[in-house]
Amino acid sequence: MIRAIIIEDEKTASDNLIHHIQQSKEPVTILACLESIEDSVQWLSTHPEPDLVFMDIHLRDGISFNIFEKVSVSSPIIFITAYDNFLIRAFEQNSIDYLLKPIHDQDLINAIRKYKNLKNHFLHNHEGLLAYLAEKDSSRKSRIVVKKGIEYQSILLEEVAFFYTEQKISFLITGDGKKYMVDKNLKELEEELDKKSFFRANRKYIINIHFIKSYKSYDKIKIQVDMTIPVSEEIIISQETAIDFRKWMAAL
Repeated sequence: MIRAIIIEDEKTASDNLIHHIQQSKEPVTILACLESIEDSVQWLSTHPEPDLVFMDIHLRDGISFNIFEKVSVSSPIIFITAYDNFLIRAFEQNSIDYLLKPIHDQDLINAIRKYKNLKNHFLHNHEGLLAYLAEKDSSRKSRIVVKKGIEYQSILLEEVAFFYTEQKISFLITGDGKKYMVDKNLKELEEELDKKSFFRANRKYIINIHFIKSYKSYDKIKIQVDMTIPVSEEIIISQETAIDFRKWMAAL
């Protein structure tokens, strides 16, 4: 039996979801229907974690992503929403699927089966389970979700040569020169990235040490960095940051 909770601020929508779950014939028991961030944090703080969470994004007291800032949630999540513009943020959480309202029975069945397949896979794959849990416990991600046109992709961070910002939009460039949009600013990325591999060169660039071709003195007290792939402008490291950059390069 799958023990699940629903986080949804519209009773009609939560009742409809329960109906779809019952129609699916999947073995799901709903432990609670929660209508707000406050209710969800309170419940998750005082109960054992459920096996699965069905979560709307827009709640009556804010965006449901705020829940993760107040309480740890390691349960797999199926996001159900009327909006598709939060897809990137959703997959940076424990999301296993992202369903758009109105819900279609087959989409819901596929999402629940995806959860069951993941669970069965790890039950019979001890090494995979350990690796999965280690990655979940780590504050550093190994992948990042990006946008290319109307499509979303998951990119290995080890393939990212650098991140940069242009007109307040963040992008990444891979080692083979492909460009993708990132739904985070550089400050947020800097906090999440592995500092052994990535360095905040200046206000516009975060660079990957594995794609640095060389560096040299610039204007006597600054540093100019040359990457292994073309960059539209010089990457200059300030005098204040130069010492930290040299230490970072030497520590690899």
